Amino acid sequence: MDVLDIATGGGHVANALAPFVRRVSALDLTEEMLNTAAEFIRGNGHANVEFVAGDAEQLPFADEVFDLVTCRIAAHHFPDIPAFVREAFRVVKPGGQLLLIDNVAPENDAFDDFYNEIEKQRDPSHVRAWKKTEWIRLLELTGFRTEMIVRFPKRFHFQDWCERSGMPAQEQAALEHKLLEASEEMKRYFSIETDKSGGVASFTGESALFQAIREV
Repeated sequence: MDVLDIATGGGHVANALAPFVRRVSALDLTEEMLNTAAEFIRGNGHANVEFVAGDAEQLPFADEVFDLVTCRIAAHHFPDIPAFVREAFRVVKPGGQLLLIDNVAPENDAFDDFYNEIEKQRDPSHVRAWKKTEWIRLLELTGFRTEMIVRFPKRFHFQDWCERSGMPAQEQAALEHKLLEASEEMKRYFSIETDKSGGVASFTGESALFQAIREV
């Protein structure tokens, strides 16, 4: 089996798959991330992973060459998600699969807006987390058949969540204020919890796994 891992980042998906497949192509936009992934994966003794610089929306591969395409917690950074899905469809073989995991937005428009606003405020590289229904529609209109969807809650510990994006203290305080001043309905939906000092301790979003097959 030949696998493409799009936006491999630190290489964790490619590393997990390497022992079970013939070859993994780990793709990322920057050489810096590819070097990090290569160090991690090669350090674990895997020699069947190639590291490729490339854009998820313009994949540098021929048509129908992969049995499986994966993408984990990255699509919300892509400027053109339909282009990414079209490219994934193009490079996967008929009967092959796309496994996609990403943070997803609520179906309620107000909750969707709120979640994407706080993600963008925390990390300017965030473009948009899509709703589950938007993903299903896009996948199936592109030519994939949706086989399975698994939704799971994702708890964010506020301090760690902000620190991982290198957020300055002043901007972090503004974001915390936004969460604390949210409506009671919003606080309930996102399970916004406070600590003993009255600051934000955590909130809960959601992610989803989509398994889709390219129609033969």
